Amino acid sequence: MKRSLVSSKTKRYLALVLMFFMLSFAVEPMFTVTSVSAQTRTRYHRRHRSFWKKHRDKLTVAGTTGVGAAIGGIAGGGKGAAIGALAGAGGGALYTYKLRKRHKRHYHRY
Repeated sequence: MKRSLVSSKTKRYLALVLMFFMLSFAVEPMFTVTSVSAQTRTRYHRRHRSFWKKHRDKLTVAGTTGVGAAIGGIAGGGKGAAIGALAGAGGGALYTYKLRKRHKRHYHRY
């Protein structure tokens, strides 16, 4: 009895940590550093985008898929992992392509 109680608590904590990890993919980096020169560039200058900015959509969907599969695997084995992966991919895609605001207003200084 005591061993199953410890096992279930461990699974709960692990699932909680994985859920927070999944949510971290959905949140934009809060502490971005922009230099003054980046704000005063001419409109013809190409900015170098980071790996995260180039592949943000794919990474978000892949991260939520992996975390969903992990949580489903903990909860229900192989079939649960498959269901969790589908749910995670669906949720990540829904957020990425429908709910997240993509178009930011950029004010150019001339």
